[in-house]
Amino acid sequence: MRSILLPITLFSLFTSILAADLKPCTIYHPTTGNYYDLRTIAVQPLVDHKTADKDGRRESWHARGYDTGTNFTLNFCAPVIETITAAEGIEENLLKNISAFYEWKGKKYSIGQASTELVIRGRELSLNYTSGSPCDSPSTHDRRKLKHDDDDEEDKDRDDKKKDDDDDKKSHKEKSSKDDDNVRRKSTVISLACDQNSPSGMAHISFVSTSPDQCTYFFRAKSLAACGGVKVPPSGLGAGGVFGVILIIFLAVYLLGGIAYQRTVMHQRGWRQLPNYNVWATIGSLLKDILIILTSSCSRLMPRRQGYNQLPTSGRGGRGSRAEDENRLIDQLDEEWDD
Repeated sequence: MRSILLPITLFSLFTSILAADLKPCTIYHPTTGNYYDLRTIAVQPLVDHKTADKDGRRESWHARGYDTGTNFTLNFCAPVIETITAAEGIEENLLKNISAFYEWKGKKYSIGQASTELVIRGRELSLNYTSGSPCDSPSTHDRRKLKHDDDDEEDKDRDDKKKDDDDDKKSHKEKSSKDDDNVRRKSTVISLACDQNSPSGMAHISFVSTSPDQCTYFFRAKSLAACGGVKVPPSGLGAGGVFGVILIIFLAVYLLGGIAYQRTVMHQRGWRQLPNYNVWATIGSLLKDILIILTSSCSRLMPRRQGYNQLPTSGRGGRGSRAEDENRLIDQLDEEWDD
């Protein structure tokens, strides 16, 4: 039982340490350990009407609403880059933080403020935006739905609209004295799916549905960024660097574990504590012999100084010829000394 719990505990500890060092818009899967980074599909704002890179987008992501009668504009983990001067129910200082919105009859409605917190439930990766424009009251929602479904009842809708407006005014007066936290606001849920065929930095977003009260909007985004992978170290280590680190760790474990075994179990001392000492000793001796052979071969090729140790010899060779040369040289020196 302990052998099973130990790896699970170590893996949980490892993932918790990694999660503590997460950057915005990134997350580790608690089970598989895969690393997800949606910053690659987040559209960055334009600087002097230019994108950060040559392949960057000049507008936020769009999704067609089909039967809703409107289209949606949204971004990932960042506000939309379009300029929004006004949105229903959103204060002016929060307009620059809108991450998703749509336009209806000339008015813009926010469906969520920017958020960089990713959520994993089971195998699903999602991103949630909240604190959008206030949700429609039931009477207003029913009126819009009725008008959208049956255009032939405009007179009745006009009367209902007048009545609903009166109700909305009364409701607004009653709610004005209450805290703004009690107001239900629009929100967005983006479910992300892996798409291996999608180019890097691209995403395909589709509108799924909305809640019956049109207060929560659901989207599905397919992108390569949702496939997950291994986090690249901040130091920028490549494949060679990662392999080197793994090799160093392996050698350290081999060396320390072998020394501990040889010392405690085999009762070895000195150099014999090293693991596989006989093998390494044989290899060392072989390398030593090779070094001696190479150095001796190189020494023969080195030029030598001329002197008494090396005298020209006749073609006959041998000790006799060398002795005659030495005698001749001695006689010559004696004659020079007598003169």
